[in-house]
Amino acid sequence: MCTTSGDHDRDPDPGEQAQDDRALFSSLLEDSAEDLYEHAPCGYLSTLLDGQIAKINTTLLRWLGFERGEVVGKKQFSELLTVGGRLYHETHYAPLLRMQGEVSGIALELKAADGTRLPVLVTSTVKTGGDGQPLLIRTTIFDARDRRAYESELLRARQEAERERERLQRLATTLQRTLLPPTLANVPGLDVAAHYHIASADEVGGDFYDLFPLGSGTWGMFLGDVCGKGAAAAAITSLARYTLRAAAVYDPDPAAVLRNLNTVLNHEYNGQDPRYCTVIFGLLTPEGEQGAFRVTLASGGHPPALLMSSNGRATFVPTPGGQLIGVLPDAHIATTTVHLDPGDTLLLHTDGLTEAHSALTGDRYGDEALLDFAQGLAPTSAPVALAAIRELLDTLGSGVDDDTAVLAISIPPPPSEEPQ
Repeated sequence: MCTTSGDHDRDPDPGEQAQDDRALFSSLLEDSAEDLYEHAPCGYLSTLLDGQIAKINTTLLRWLGFERGEVVGKKQFSELLTVGGRLYHETHYAPLLRMQGEVSGIALELKAADGTRLPVLVTSTVKTGGDGQPLLIRTTIFDARDRRAYESELLRARQEAERERERLQRLATTLQRTLLPPTLANVPGLDVAAHYHIASADEVGGDFYDLFPLGSGTWGMFLGDVCGKGAAAAAITSLARYTLRAAAVYDPDPAAVLRNLNTVLNHEYNGQDPRYCTVIFGLLTPEGEQGAFRVTLASGGHPPALLMSSNGRATFVPTPGGQLIGVLPDAHIATTTVHLDPGDTLLLHTDGLTEAHSALTGDRYGDEALLDFAQGLAPTSAPVALAAIRELLDTLGSGVDDDTAVLAISIPPPPSEEPQ
């Protein structure tokens, strides 16, 4: 026998479903305003103008651990604050509220019944009557414990990062010192001065220099610049510096010294991460009885030395064609010879100086600007020239974004020609 399904088996009518949804939504909207106030996710309280609490919601009472009868009509809002918060309320919060009628998002601490502290964000507004006169103060309080914990953790992480940065800076500074000679050799008849300008305290640079005695009354000097920064550059700097000194003792010919360094770097770093540097090496030899020196220079891709003569002229000492050290198995080394007479100054530098940019215009400083600068100094001495270069670097400021090494040697002029 066939039967038909009852009403309970039929599909729901879309119109009836929509009506049920509207009824449910209406019931939510008809939620008691008093219940919304009492159990809001934030604290509410109302005070008289003198601060006496007239009304407080259940949420805030639960946070503080008080009974309603302990608070309403018996305590002032400021009594719920910590000592520091009470002082701030009296000296800043309350006067500002009276003046503006509203204070928003102030961080304070409430003191719970058990003595614990509750960090909160407080917003207060003054309710006025129809005549514009203030009637009471309404205050909304948000629990800021999670925010305070986040801020504390953020501060802790920041302090830890600062300590780590300081540690790395100290490490970088210490490592940088080990890559430079503690003192330069005292060469009879010469004034010598050197300066290392650090562009960033966070990283070890790759510039290096040295001046040291060799046999037969000669001296060797060099100044170079390793590609890159950091620990890798420091390793190349150390290797280059000690290789140059050892090679110069074995064979002081400047070209031979640089070829030796080229062979070492090319063999050591010829894989996927080649390393190279630019270097200028000089052999200083006394010449004649007038205090002059012959300087034989060899360059591997390095900026030319700058000669400031006793006659007031400044010129570059060209070493064209010298190739980077460490890139090719048989790099071409450019050599030249310059004679230093009394009153002459020879300046070696890395490209951090000429590749700097003006902090005002953003223009690259460049070789021509350096030549003009040297022309204004000549004739000069090594200490005076170094002082002027240091002042120039300070003037360029943040435009010097690469480390800069400078080494200067000069022969003092005869006593009769020294400036008075």
